[in-house]
Amino acid sequence: MLQNALADAGYPRHVIVACSGGPDSLALAAVAAYFARRGHVDGHPVTVGAVVVDHQLQDGSAGIAARTAHALEELGLSPVEVRAVTVACAGMGPEAAAREARHAALETAAAQQGAEAILLGHTLDDQAEQVLLGLARGSGTRSLAGMRPARGKLVRPFLGLRRADTEEICAVEELEPWHDPTNADPAFARSRTRVEVLPHLEEKLGPGVAESLARTAAILQLDADYLEDVAESTYACLVERDGSELSLPEEALRTLAPAIRYRVIAKAAADVGGQQPSYQRLLAAEALLRRQGSAGPVELPGGVSAYRLSLAQLEESKDNPAKVAPDRAGSVPRERARCGKLVFRPQKPPAK
Repeated sequence: MLQNALADAGYPRHVIVACSGGPDSLALAAVAAYFARRGHVDGHPVTVGAVVVDHQLQDGSAGIAARTAHALEELGLSPVEVRAVTVACAGMGPEAAAREARHAALETAAAQQGAEAILLGHTLDDQAEQVLLGLARGSGTRSLAGMRPARGKLVRPFLGLRRADTEEICAVEELEPWHDPTNADPAFARSRTRVEVLPHLEEKLGPGVAESLARTAAILQLDADYLEDVAESTYACLVERDGSELSLPEEALRTLAPAIRYRVIAKAAADVGGQQPSYQRLLAAEALLRRQGSAGPVELPGGVSAYRLSLAQLEESKDNPAKVAPDRAGSVPRERARCGKLVFRPQKPPAK
């Protein structure tokens, strides 16, 4: 699997393994060490380093990181780094904050080592858990597509392996992985999914549930990629820019299939500095196109306002541009005339 993953990545000359010391990443390090000793993949030269990220969230984490680094050096990986990070949970959950800090540390290490790929030890079980969590949140195609085998420098060669397979690799290689106690802590949704929900589904529905969920993710990845490509090209054709704000023609938006229309609206919000809107916020912004009720503004996450301008307002703006700009604290006057544009504007930062 690693050989195929590196081939798909274009045979990078230097890669790093992100290793927590757990069975999944330690097994990946052991497999990568095989290619490091050979010095090539399919005749293409390769060197393998490693990074151990110490999140400093548990007592004794520095000692665990040091022991993991020693095990990686014993495997023959070089260089092996330990990077301590500070996890800032402001505005996000602890798991997301830890992931953000970890990825930042890995990207920095990759840049400094000249690594063209970062190997992550996520397994098929992780993918199944990701899909279940997405279903529980009521997520869309992008989320249900789960983790990608490769995205940028991040490469996940073990998405086709079960967690039991990585434990067996560690046993064969006589490695002693560290088992993170938070993986079984019911305080975390992912941990409950791992130790309670997925085993219960396997018991009640029969074996193969995890494989089916992972297969669902693989199928949806193809769908999500196609929809993303169509939405991106459609957005590029429709968007009109005016300083810090942008607009989309109402008639063209209304003719789009809903799956593409919602994605185009989300892209517009992101383009002016916003965040990915929730489904409810997308519905609110899309409702402006129906010319019923308020013409806005609709507040979107990340400090973005969306509102509609009718053809009458657009014509009036040619003579007096000031009249068309709505008060950010109020709403756009209602018009019976059909809408001309859906406008996205970054809000002013709060006064100090």
